[in-house]
Amino acid sequence: MRSARGRSSRTQIWKAALVVLAVAAAPVGQASAFNFFGLFGSGDTPPAPSTEALPYDLTITIVGVGDGIETAIRDVSSLYRLRADAPPDADALARLAKGDLTAVVDALWGLGYYNAQVTIDVAGVGLRLGANRVDAAIAAAGPFLNTALVPIAIVVDPGQRFSVRNITIRDADTGRTLTAADLPPGGIRLEPGDPASAARILAAQSRIVDHYREQARPFAKVASIEPVVHHPVAAMDLTIAISPGPEARIGQIAVTGADGVDERVIRSFIYVDTGTLYSPKAIADIRTSLGRIEALSSVRVREGEALDADGRLPLTVEATERLPRAFGVSAQFSTTDGPSTRVYWTHRNLFGGAEVLRLEASAFYLTEGGGALFSNRRNVLDDMGGRISASFLKPALGGTRNDFLADARVERDRTDGYDSRLVNVTAGIRHRFSDSFSIQGGVEYERGLVKDITGKRDYRLVGLPLSLNFDSTDSRLEPTHGFRVTGGVAPYLRGLGSSIDMVVSRFNASTYFALDDRARYVIAARIGFGSILGASLAEVPTNRRFFAGGGGSVRGYAFRSLSPTVKGRPIGGRSLLEGSLEARIRVTDTIGVVPFIDAGAAFAESYPDFNENIRVAAGLGLRYYTGIGPIRLDVAIPLTREHGQRGYGIYLGIGQAF
Repeated sequence: MRSARGRSSRTQIWKAALVVLAVAAAPVGQASAFNFFGLFGSGDTPPAPSTEALPYDLTITIVGVGDGIETAIRDVSSLYRLRADAPPDADALARLAKGDLTAVVDALWGLGYYNAQVTIDVAGVGLRLGANRVDAAIAAAGPFLNTALVPIAIVVDPGQRFSVRNITIRDADTGRTLTAADLPPGGIRLEPGDPASAARILAAQSRIVDHYREQARPFAKVASIEPVVHHPVAAMDLTIAISPGPEARIGQIAVTGADGVDERVIRSFIYVDTGTLYSPKAIADIRTSLGRIEALSSVRVREGEALDADGRLPLTVEATERLPRAFGVSAQFSTTDGPSTRVYWTHRNLFGGAEVLRLEASAFYLTEGGGALFSNRRNVLDDMGGRISASFLKPALGGTRNDFLADARVERDRTDGYDSRLVNVTAGIRHRFSDSFSIQGGVEYERGLVKDITGKRDYRLVGLPLSLNFDSTDSRLEPTHGFRVTGGVAPYLRGLGSSIDMVVSRFNASTYFALDDRARYVIAARIGFGSILGASLAEVPTNRRFFAGGGGSVRGYAFRSLSPTVKGRPIGGRSLLEGSLEARIRVTDTIGVVPFIDAGAAFAESYPDFNENIRVAAGLGLRYYTGIGPIRLDVAIPLTREHGQRGYGIYLGIGQAF
């Protein structure tokens, strides 16, 4: 009974500590309503009447039905935007209403309502374009000071929405009318009968210009646009004149700014060569690849205003240096992997060649499978783990696309299956073929002590790891299309000084497919495989064996808990197979949901044995999209319960799961 009370007490203390931490992290100041991810609104209520301000009660009335009209009015209306920040007097309120007249009419024209009638009623006085009644509105609103809210109504009669009747697109240089063969393959997405809204017309112009720029014409532009509005029939005839400009190739690339960074390093990350046919993608690729240099904070690629003497387009890369030193702290938590924290210091331009030195320390706590936090029979320190590491990167050796990398770490790892202590040092050379493809080879030394339920063993590994990386996705944190492949093989041989002979290989691939143009619906899939050859399971150090389970693997199951077992304890396997499938759905611009399913297992043999059980979990995630990537909250439930496992897993982090 005492053990049960100890576990319950410690669990409650742990939960209470999380609540206290969350409350303590909140800013101290004036009390306000809690706003979770902006879902519950804020600041919409006008203040109470007073002698110092003249608050108002705003209503928006649309006569008939109009697509998107109220949203457009709210977007442009100062009255709506400032309804919680009352003007000081009637004069300011009336002039605020008058200013909204033009803004609302312009918004309606932008939607294609060119016969719209707009009235803004201020305390019974109607303001309209062409009728100067501001003084009357001031007189009507004045008596409400310190007595009541001024009633204000924006009343809109949009009338019939205008549609496009005829569309003519011509070459501004030759006067020739362009045909479908001259335009984007999918058309300009503006057809006769479509609403004559500004957004649709501007989008059509952009598609035409983008089409010609993709045809190696950097100076393509809209020379003129001639809309003719026919009010009696609510129609618009539209003539767009396009100046395609000449075809061009990329000329000399100049580099400016970032004087503290070796220019040869910057140029080594530019994979577009002089003479390459111009394309907007080539320009975007330069910005993306240069963004990999940690010493740079921003990169702008400026296109020349004219072609050079050889008919090529000169480019100028304008780079800005980032502050060289940085210090950071992070933390994460899941109910299966436990809490962890990390602190780091980095220098991004150590010797002026964009060298990166990073020092890092991390600590974690095991909360699953007998973690001391849930038992009063164990010391809390028994389930603590940690790592101290240093890494160094010297990019662009001699101005080439070869990078030198070195890492060293001292680590104590603790899982439900084993306890390990080790020292590891690696060094290697990476060659970048392009921004998306690289290979790396080097040497690795590791000395360690590992203990599991079968016993304790010392080991020494000396190997020659070789790896490759390919990434064609459009974003590292939020990919919507493309695929990623990482693979590696590492032979550890007695002839090199290892205590065992074995070859470890690992392969991971993921792909992403957007179902719509705006990438609001994305299907993501992942598969992982691992194998150890040349050594028996007993010879392989436990921390070098394969385990499945936990965040980044099979969510819902405990961290590194899925593998062959001895007396109910996971001991790892010589092969691994796991996969995930997600449907990433954006509900709003900032909120998304992600139903997912994970599956995987580790096996005793060097290749997966499909006669053994593969564990499956399903779950639902919430995403809050920010400028630095999505904040991720996943809840997973194992579909096959294991003895001693929780019935769920909760994961919180930044970025997608894969």
